[in-house]
Amino acid sequence: MIKIAEASIQTQTKIDLLSLTLPELAQWLEDRGEPPFRAHQIYEWIYRHLVTDFALMTNLPRTLRELLATEAQIGTTTMRRETRSKDGRTHKVLLELADGRLIESVLMLYPQSTEGRTRASVCVSTQAGCAFGCTFCATGRMGFGRHLSAGEIVAQVLFFARQLRAQPWKAPHGPALDRITNVVLMGMGEPLHNYENSLKALYILHNPHGFGLGARHFTISTAGLVPGILRLSEEPLQVNLAVSLHAPNDTMRGLTMPINRKYPLEKLLAACQTYVQRTGRQLTFEYVLLAGINDAPEHAQELAQRLRPLHQFAHVNLIPVNATAAGYRPPRPEVIRAFRDILSRAGVSNSVRAERGDDIDAACGQLYVQESQEQASRAITTRR
Repeated sequence: MIKIAEASIQTQTKIDLLSLTLPELAQWLEDRGEPPFRAHQIYEWIYRHLVTDFALMTNLPRTLRELLATEAQIGTTTMRRETRSKDGRTHKVLLELADGRLIESVLMLYPQSTEGRTRASVCVSTQAGCAFGCTFCATGRMGFGRHLSAGEIVAQVLFFARQLRAQPWKAPHGPALDRITNVVLMGMGEPLHNYENSLKALYILHNPHGFGLGARHFTISTAGLVPGILRLSEEPLQVNLAVSLHAPNDTMRGLTMPINRKYPLEKLLAACQTYVQRTGRQLTFEYVLLAGINDAPEHAQELAQRLRPLHQFAHVNLIPVNATAAGYRPPRPEVIRAFRDILSRAGVSNSVRAERGDDIDAACGQLYVQESQEQASRAITTRR
């Protein structure tokens, strides 16, 4: 199980309460002469009522509210810029951290369909930048900045939770949705590289005295960090796991994913097999389709053969690549259909990710790139 330790990014002398588990908050209060039960009240204000102002916590004594205002804060991020898709179902923000680093988060709204209920899913970042350098990912070309604290991860979810609470989404053919239903760790960074803080954030959001999101509503995406997969397989929190595969063999995968040199497919799939044996849960394999590179019929056949040992515990999520500076293109619809047909005939469950926010470059890292380019342009203009 994850070790619960007090570790949070602080601004000046203030502690970020979003980085504290409920027991940690109770201990923090007790160290200051306050009764530990106040932690439950504060948790409810932060995660159920979604307040950011201690003055609004009216069932707390005035002296405690003053103490909180002096020594603590609720989140350390501020919004730098935002953009929304034309259909209003994808909302992307660029957030600035206390040290000036930038990260991205995305809210994706899904109407009810044959594949599931109405959903409000938040895609969060777990690192500023990324150390793994996947060539088709804008974040991968940034390099690694630092790990995010648990509070900085939690803050991204609460940002959109407050927006939905204030203005519920009126989904077609369904009731208005005013809460976050899913959280996916698929934004900037590798969650299992920042294991402690990523899992701590999920435990905080899962706490029934606070945000109370069910474990099966969390998904962690990994580029294939084998030690992290094995460690996650022993966690009591039964979250979903998505593994970025993107190629059916080591030669091809090594061209786009440098991590494959350390953890080739044999090691990665062995870890996946162990994960399935320990948890009994299905795995999702993410497969970004790159036109003319990994989308041929023989690639689909090889992929099906690779996943055969996992039987019904493997689901392939096909993702037509977003246009990026790397120059990749998504395959034509008929190519995608042919790829799916081969997987289906081989008994491999599969789906195609519904692309959201193409008109706002919703893929992770792209809003950051736009901001960086504009900053550089402003700097050149200033020097002139």
